[in-house]
Amino acid sequence: MPAVSPRPTPQRTVAVAAVAPPTRRRVLMVSPHFPPVNAPDHQRLRTALPYLEELGWEAEILTVNPEEVAHPQDDWLRRSLPLALPIHQAEALPRSLTRLVGLGHVGWRCLPYLARLGDRLLAEQSFDLVFFSTTLFPVMILGPYWQRRFGVPFAVDFQDPWRVEAAPAGQHRPGGRLKYALDKALAAFWEPRVMERVSQVVAVSAAYTQTLQARYPWLGPEQLTVLPFGAPEADFAQLPHWPIQQTHFDPSDGRHHWVYVGRGGPDMAVAVRGLLLGLREVRSQHPDLADRVHLHFIGTSYAPAGRAIETIAPIATACGVADLVTEHPQRVPYFEAQKLLTDSDAVLLIGSSDPKYTASKLYPAVLAKKPILAVFHAASSVVDILHQTQAGTVVTFDAHTTPEQLARQLTAPLQTLLAQPQNTPPATDWEAFSPYTARAMTQTLCQVFDRCVQPLKQ
Repeated sequence: MPAVSPRPTPQRTVAVAAVAPPTRRRVLMVSPHFPPVNAPDHQRLRTALPYLEELGWEAEILTVNPEEVAHPQDDWLRRSLPLALPIHQAEALPRSLTRLVGLGHVGWRCLPYLARLGDRLLAEQSFDLVFFSTTLFPVMILGPYWQRRFGVPFAVDFQDPWRVEAAPAGQHRPGGRLKYALDKALAAFWEPRVMERVSQVVAVSAAYTQTLQARYPWLGPEQLTVLPFGAPEADFAQLPHWPIQQTHFDPSDGRHHWVYVGRGGPDMAVAVRGLLLGLREVRSQHPDLADRVHLHFIGTSYAPAGRAIETIAPIATACGVADLVTEHPQRVPYFEAQKLLTDSDAVLLIGSSDPKYTASKLYPAVLAKKPILAVFHAASSVVDILHQTQAGTVVTFDAHTTPEQLARQLTAPLQTLLAQPQNTPPATDWEAFSPYTARAMTQTLCQVFDRCVQPLKQ
């Protein structure tokens, strides 16, 4: 039976919620992935938690037993949570059972248990709102169910598209053709039923809100909010006080270590090839470059351990700079990734050929307070943010730019970066950066929450 789960360490216990002041509202936040699970889709919730109370909201978490989730675990993520946060963990059906019908991921397996535990919480406690923030979209179908049964409004967070069009001919279909078709059919059936009753929709991209409004004309613009993930300033404030180390390089060995943490892939090939061709040109003027600088590309694959494939190293070999580049395709724990940034001499940011690509990894790079060299599509929001905040140098490309042209643009910035003394902080405009922090984003999120419940108070 699902139950309120005790915290894994002695100093953390599941607290009984105190009686809230009359102005305090309560939200049940639903995310099957939650610390200690190391998955990016709980980042919105985790970084919002330190600020909710001062903004008038009290949160409880409804999640899934971490042992039922395929992602690796990171105990430091759990330690970053507020001590008194109530966390309720549901179980899940065995993978062996649901895989037989093509529904093996935890978003489907947890549904009956999550529904039962949510029923109990909503029946026994007073919640003003249910908020779904996850890329495991099947759990969102509980929103209309709980709204009908308990009269509680719900809001959803689109971090990826749920209902997608058919994959183009020849494109990889996740899970195979049959599973892809089943997932697509279920999304086409359930998404409109969720959108029919949703109070508010949050999305990381304007492209998502535009698609939803075109698809569901009953959604008004006042129900749709574009809200990127916020910069996790609280994480970087805690990092120096925790004994977290990275083992990828020695920051005191005298060389400049330039670090990229994030995914690779074919859509980043132009930016990567342009960067490495530019590096080759710099080496033609500095033959001793291998003794002075090394580039580290870390966490470039989403594949599980043992199945990750290098996508950067082959390009480095083709560009003749393999001795200057190390790729570690396996993903690293969240706080180790932040430590890599703060230990670096410069942070590299690589963009996609898709102009809608926003790169949430921009914000940790800025908070690391290291020089930034970014290579992005000219239409990406990253370009405007870097210009506004003066946090780094950005070189842009578009659909017509060749890697060779990009390399010529990158030669001078690479030379400048190489000439900088180690531990040189950028001249970031922190006032201009403040709207992108987790605190500011959480303030906007709470305004969304307020709009969900205000009609009920009239």
